[in-house]
Amino acid sequence: MNSLRPFGLRALSPAPLPVLTAVLLLTAVPGGAGAQSTIDLIGRRTASEPPPHRHTTPAHRHPAPEPPAHRHTASEPRARWEWPLAGRPHVLRGFAPPAQPWLAGHRGIDLAARPGTEVRAAGAGTVGYAGPLAERGVVTILHADGLRTTYLPVQPSVRHGQTVVRGEAIGVVQDVPGHCPAACLHWGLLRDRLYLDPLLLLGRGQVRLLPVWPAHREHAGRL
Repeated sequence: MNSLRPFGLRALSPAPLPVLTAVLLLTAVPGGAGAQSTIDLIGRRTASEPPPHRHTTPAHRHPAPEPPAHRHTASEPRARWEWPLAGRPHVLRGFAPPAQPWLAGHRGIDLAARPGTEVRAAGAGTVGYAGPLAERGVVTILHADGLRTTYLPVQPSVRHGQTVVRGEAIGVVQDVPGHCPAACLHWGLLRDRLYLDPLLLLGRGQVRLLPVWPAHREHAGRL
């Protein structure tokens, strides 16, 4: 009778000496030896086994990949745009487009500003126009995606075709009466021929497709 059967073990087929030695050593370890003792015993080799060959050539290390370039999205518009005046100017009059293109309305916003206040480009672009128009100075900047911003009344300090960056000075507010009761800067935004609320550039405006004008509202100019 096989002496191993009382322990519930079947007869084992012949095994290589190193493997059998490791198995016998494992059975001799008391239960309190822990996982580390088991790992140590399995890792032992007999003196007859040659040590494994180790390559001395250092492994080639690939440089860590650079993080992907950050792309600005519509949820972060301030990365591309800023107010055309320093700080956070007070909005005297908001965007109120007419129901039809030929009707009167307010196709931009009016910002409180004293004469001589520096006016800045709301975004990077190219100056499309800088000069007088209807007895007041106007600056128009062409931007990407078919957008353009307008600023008036402004005494321009830039010229047609000049490239500007966001926040660059483009002129100063003129002391020209007629548009606002007090001095102000009118800031407009267009995509092709469609007027938009310039506050959309700052994540604050609203898209108005067909506004309803109250009968008692006084008609304003087309700007």
